[in-house]
Amino acid sequence: MAEESSGRPARRPTAPDGLLVVDKPAGWTSHDVVGRCRRLAGTRKVGHAGTLDPMATGVLVIGVGRATKLLTYVVGADKAYTATIRLGVATTTDDAEGDVVDAPGVDDGVDPAALDREIGRLTGDIQQVPTTVSAIKVDGRRAYARARAGEDVELAARPVTVSTFEVTATRPATSHDGTAVLDLDVVVVVSSGTYVRALARDLGAALGVGGHLTALRRTRVGGYTLDRAATLDELEAQADADGVLATLPLGDAARSTFPVRELTEAETRALGYGQWVTPTGMRGTVAGLGPDGTLVALLEDTTRRGERLAKPVLVLAPA
Repeated sequence: MAEESSGRPARRPTAPDGLLVVDKPAGWTSHDVVGRCRRLAGTRKVGHAGTLDPMATGVLVIGVGRATKLLTYVVGADKAYTATIRLGVATTTDDAEGDVVDAPGVDDGVDPAALDREIGRLTGDIQQVPTTVSAIKVDGRRAYARARAGEDVELAARPVTVSTFEVTATRPATSHDGTAVLDLDVVVVVSSGTYVRALARDLGAALGVGGHLTALRRTRVGGYTLDRAATLDELEAQADADGVLATLPLGDAARSTFPVRELTEAETRALGYGQWVTPTGMRGTVAGLGPDGTLVALLEDTTRRGERLAKPVLVLAPA
């Protein structure tokens, strides 16, 4: 990259509107990744769809330019993870970064039948109390900020769905202070807003031995999977000869997020002016793609004056 006369690196050319599927590294916050992507994309109009804790790795969907308008829909998608739960020790943060608050250990192991029973109780539609050090706001302040200030934080339980909670391996181990523990490798698929750390906490509490998360890797967000993700260094290396960052075009991004309605040229023009078109016949939000494959608008079927039509809820193509 050429340098300006001031000695600072020249600003990169602006990336085209689209999504980036990033494989977030451990130790980075989601905000750190957004900051790096802003520099790589040459624009400040960058956002992410769903926070990952610094300890976690894996799929973080980043929007660039007009694609930031799609992130609201991506955030609500279900998510899949691989994780390691350590039974026998509980921490303040429900993960390995917190201080130990209880360490009864599992010297006698864990009864497999009891483990299966409690995992079953944490599967399906459940009420979950979010982890105390979450980003949920309490009276205008983040819960984690209140907790780190020494305040007692009580969060209300809320409905979430755990569609998969499967143990793939178990390993007896010893913690750093010599406590006998049991590590569980798990695969979970959950609705938006579910805390995998809280699943570890609640499983340990139900078994009477305490539990916390020692590893977390997000493998999927909606239709965006880990095999489509790239590290930040890989994204930079994939830029073209002029330094333009490659993004997933809006049309391709929409296909991974919504059902698709193929539009005629007349419908494309009408939607560009915000006009309504014939119904899609599909439930929920639908991506309307023009004849050239570009994302024209997001549509929802509704009834107006007794007639069923598709209403544009977000127009992305100019008239």
